[in-house]
Amino acid sequence: MDLDVFMAVGLKGMMMKLTSLALVKKTLLFFIFFLSWGFVLCDTWPNKPVRLIVPIGSGSAPDVVARLLGERLGILWGQAVVVDNRPGAGGIPGMSTLVRAPGDGYTLGFVPAAIGTVTPLVFKNPQFNPDADLVVVATVGTSPLMLVTPSDNGILNLTDLARFSKANLGKVNFAAPQLNSLPHLAGEAVNKMGAMGIFTVPYPTPPAAINAVLAGDAVLTADGVPSLIQHVRAGKLRALAVTSAQRLPGLDIPTVSETYPGYDIIGWFQLMAPVSTPIQIVEKINADVNKIMQQADIVARLADLGIYPKLDSVSSAKQFFNEQQKAMKKLVIDLNIQPQ
Repeated sequence: MDLDVFMAVGLKGMMMKLTSLALVKKTLLFFIFFLSWGFVLCDTWPNKPVRLIVPIGSGSAPDVVARLLGERLGILWGQAVVVDNRPGAGGIPGMSTLVRAPGDGYTLGFVPAAIGTVTPLVFKNPQFNPDADLVVVATVGTSPLMLVTPSDNGILNLTDLARFSKANLGKVNFAAPQLNSLPHLAGEAVNKMGAMGIFTVPYPTPPAAINAVLAGDAVLTADGVPSLIQHVRAGKLRALAVTSAQRLPGLDIPTVSETYPGYDIIGWFQLMAPVSTPIQIVEKINADVNKIMQQADIVARLADLGIYPKLDSVSSAKQFFNEQQKAMKKLVIDLNIQPQ
């Protein structure tokens, strides 16, 4: 090979190596800068109020929990946590606002189970994709439901309910509290698993559905434990089952799964944030939520609301969401619910 050609080829190879080394160096410097920026940001965050979007109206159980949590987080952070209620349309107004917010840690969402997992399945244009648009920050707690019937109809358990319904086809009503709500889906699942043939009547609110059962206009409804237990203890309603996989502490009420194995439908609440929120801030919020959920007075207050704290890491909170998302997708398909 000609000496000049040899030297040219060698020089070219050397330049390519130097260019590659320079590129690697730049990449490493950028990565180090990115990590350093994240830790600095975490050290200074929050230095202004944090907005907590609640996609449900004020005064509801999720709103009460969100405000309790927001108050304690505000104390911990030395900054106000401002609750921003944006109800309506399956939580879409609130969730669409959340996903459009800057991912700087100053906007969080308090997301109930049905809004996080059911709304994307039952609306043709939900305006948010939890997998692509959001990061799960922490699980606040779980909230089992209860199935009840009037106490004077002789129905003592789910087996009795199935027998009665089959003997009175077309005459037994399920008062569904809001279409496609978690209580609605929980009741429909029992109806299907027991092949009961119960006719569903939608009501605009959970209290309206409860009043229908109290008045004898419906044989069955489902809702959170706190809104029903007072009527059960007063002898007006009979608790047929709770929807969690295990019986609830202090309540001698069977689970649905004791009659229909594999049934497990619970409510829950998670904090979520825009997907671009720095992981250092996400991890900090997760740790702070876990601290608060272990405070004795918070545990007691949540128990009054039928909510059980659930401590987890960011990764396990995401795993829990994925499991619930998969279960709700299967349920919606099984119940043949079409997007509207």
